Amino acid sequence: MSTPTNSLPFGLDPSSLDQQSATLKPEQLLWLSGYFYGRYAATGAVPAGKQTAAAPAALSATPAPTALPPITILYGSQTGNAKKVAQLAAEAAAAKGLQAVVKDMNDYAPRQLAQEKLLLVVVSTQGEGDPPISAEELHRFLLGKRAPQLPELRYAVLALGDQSYLQYCQTGKEFDARLAELGGQRLQDRVDVDVAFIPPSKQWIEEVLTKIAAEATPSASVSAAAAVTGSAPAPEAPVYSHDHPFEARVLESIQLNGRGSTKETYHLELDLADSGLVYQPGDALAVVPVNEAPLVEHTLRAAGLNASDTVQLDGKTLPLSTALTEHRELSTLTRDVLERYAALTERTELRELLTDKTKLQPYLYGRDIADLLAEYPTELSAQTLVDTLRPLPTRAYSIASSLLAHPDEVHLTVGAVRYESLGRQKQGACSTFLADRVQPDDTVRVFVEQNEYFKLPQDTATNIIMVGAGTGVAPFRAFVEERVELGATGRNWLLFGNPHFTTDFLYQTEWQQYLKKGGLSKLDVAFSRDQAEKLYVQHRLLENSRQVYEWLENGASFYVCGDKARLGNALQLALTEVVQRESGLDTEAATDYVRNLRKQRRYLEDVY
Repeated sequence: MSTPTNSLPFGLDPSSLDQQSATLKPEQLLWLSGYFYGRYAATGAVPAGKQTAAAPAALSATPAPTALPPITILYGSQTGNAKKVAQLAAEAAAAKGLQAVVKDMNDYAPRQLAQEKLLLVVVSTQGEGDPPISAEELHRFLLGKRAPQLPELRYAVLALGDQSYLQYCQTGKEFDARLAELGGQRLQDRVDVDVAFIPPSKQWIEEVLTKIAAEATPSASVSAAAAVTGSAPAPEAPVYSHDHPFEARVLESIQLNGRGSTKETYHLELDLADSGLVYQPGDALAVVPVNEAPLVEHTLRAAGLNASDTVQLDGKTLPLSTALTEHRELSTLTRDVLERYAALTERTELRELLTDKTKLQPYLYGRDIADLLAEYPTELSAQTLVDTLRPLPTRAYSIASSLLAHPDEVHLTVGAVRYESLGRQKQGACSTFLADRVQPDDTVRVFVEQNEYFKLPQDTATNIIMVGAGTGVAPFRAFVEERVELGATGRNWLLFGNPHFTTDFLYQTEWQQYLKKGGLSKLDVAFSRDQAEKLYVQHRLLENSRQVYEWLENGASFYVCGDKARLGNALQLALTEVVQRESGLDTEAATDYVRNLRKQRRYLEDVY
């Protein structure tokens, strides 16, 4: 006789089980199936070497440890790289039968640190030593007076950074030092990784997890497939990357500034047909540039080398000119390159320069590789030169389009960088590559960089305030296009700044059409050079303080995009003043109000 569909054997209540499992995610249900099967197997009811349908092969793999507490993997990420490493660590932990919980620092209660026993920290550094937005609160707590003593904690830190900045991996260094100061015991020394972060990150993961796993006592009660909790499965690796970019055909290249402008801003449209590439408003497009021929020739002359000299690079034999054109950074001199070059030349003044940060940054500013080679000449082989230089990095540009509005396309807003330094005309490696040397029907090597910390609200009824200057308007074009296509009922308010109305009002016709048709509810502009006293977007924000505060109090999200030094800091101060002025709060409470907006991910920045 079959069991009725509305009842279960052994006196189990189906309604109770349904109620308790209704809120569980698929991966949690999978975990429980493995857990209860393990409990069942532990009774001896399953013959050795046998499996039943209740125990899929995937759930009876490597035994998990019972003697170890779960590993907490905390990540602080701005562009998603630290999150990617944290997910790789969770997968590796599962493969070793270790229980791991992955948590975003933004969603982590700082006082939970006192209960941690095993902690892996993966954190990036933004600009010159700042923590990513998601890590700000935990970083502040940890370095503050309220941080608890952590005598039972064992931890390891992986710091992500960029050696072109003087404060390389500073946030990771601060986490590592402070955890030790509070009594934590290092599982292994901190590892700092540069922009090519995946290989050294995987090595760090393997080493630290091997140490942890060696201390475990195996048990058959929980399966390896059930070991990862607290995190959705890691997404598949993207098809396209720095090492395997997509060659996108250029559809359009249009200069946006009017005649007589001091700026050069270009709107580029690229074809993504048949690429499978997808993006969301707020994401960035990474472009693999090519160095200009005159700069390569100048570098060769300064080094005293021939273009036809050959070098070994990534297992291939290449002409030196090709290596310098396509694979090495020439336009910017960074600290790590200076360190390696100083070791070759043994020049005392270079070693002294490297130890004095007050002199180092001014020296690096505006210099390129050819300047260094000419100022401190030394005999170099072609191979030594290539090994000393930094890999040519991609440049990431905020995407200025919505896929809903432009299927199979991606649009960019690029400001060409040109300047004079040390008696030579110089230019940005990627911006002028796109502005000068790329024409319609040419191809550009690209891939998408996701930015989960600069996204539109999930609720399309939410109002948004967007503040951008110059090319910082790019993602807001994507935002408005997306919201219009979705039929979002939330209001859109744009505050835009640039030098002159007549020559620098980027996408002017589009904004006016959106304002006319309702895609924009409000548009405020600040053209700094059109009057005797300079006027910036932060001034417009203060002029509209009552309405800004009302929007925030009604749940609006606030977005900032542009230069960090000139725009990011000024707007944060201006918004704090808005809150203080309109709410009656004192400075400290208003600062906390803005900080809480950041914590809630209602104050979002894409600053550079």
